[in-house]
Amino acid sequence: MSTALSTVTNTTYHPEHLADRVAMLAMRTVIALHPKVDLGPTGRAAFDDLMEKTPAADGVTYEAATVGGVPGWWCRPAEADAGPVILYLHGGAYVVGSARAYRHFAGQIASRANAPAFVADYGLAPERPFPAAVEDAEAAWRGLADAGFSRIAVAGDSAGGGLALVIAARMTQAARDHAAPRPVALCVMSPWTDLALTGDSLETRAGHDPLLSRRSLKDASQAYLGQTNAKAPLASPLYGDMAGLPPVLLHVGEDEILLDDARRYADLSSKSGSEAELHIWKGMVHVFPANVALLRAAREALDIAGQFLRRHLAR
Repeated sequence: MSTALSTVTNTTYHPEHLADRVAMLAMRTVIALHPKVDLGPTGRAAFDDLMEKTPAADGVTYEAATVGGVPGWWCRPAEADAGPVILYLHGGAYVVGSARAYRHFAGQIASRANAPAFVADYGLAPERPFPAAVEDAEAAWRGLADAGFSRIAVAGDSAGGGLALVIAARMTQAARDHAAPRPVALCVMSPWTDLALTGDSLETRAGHDPLLSRRSLKDASQAYLGQTNAKAPLASPLYGDMAGLPPVLLHVGEDEILLDDARRYADLSSKSGSEAELHIWKGMVHVFPANVALLRAAREALDIAGQFLRRHLAR
């Protein structure tokens, strides 16, 4: 694993591996030859093709299914423990992405956590705008609980990471009212926590991020939210109630414009009394763990995520 330099209690900084630096330079060169990622409906096929390139984990089987009335895909490790489960919410700015395209990425996490994961196909904007994603994710959560899973963790990336934090807050509140089981852990990668786009890194890292831009995120936010206030807690978990949340693990690349979305959430979560563990990876970009076949940092980040989830799901 990388040599981590910790300067803040809950924050770990990971230096860049030499091999990863070379790989990232090559990746940036290829990306520069193509247009920015299309986060509109016309970009769905290309986005899914990209995510499908994540290799399948050994010993994991995949099955299309419906949970709580929400379609999706099961990722089941052969030796998975009985009882725990992971609800995985995919990225794509609430406009692109699918459970099928993400099944291998989620399977990499499920394998390391030794727990099955259900990837939910929540509704996408603009056909199904806010709050459809929240409603579908909650329905999937309750479906897992109704199916008898006793320990549920939530994981996600990008918009799905933000959605995971929203659902965790909702289910934590429901647990106080004895209306749902409380999540046991949260694992998010490059989470989009602030759809109001107020983070400083949207400007300071703009020249380093080859994938995202303020404009593309603004367009996606408008497609998803319509007239809804971008600072509504159900849209942007950065402005929600973080008290009583389960432990949360956050991975983020230092070269992405959503860096401050993760940093600010981790800081506010810790100040609210919840346990937040933030990992910042030098030289890495948005949702870099998906590049598990290429980057050593991706494998290390997924190993950390798996250990974190396994530890909390087993309690």
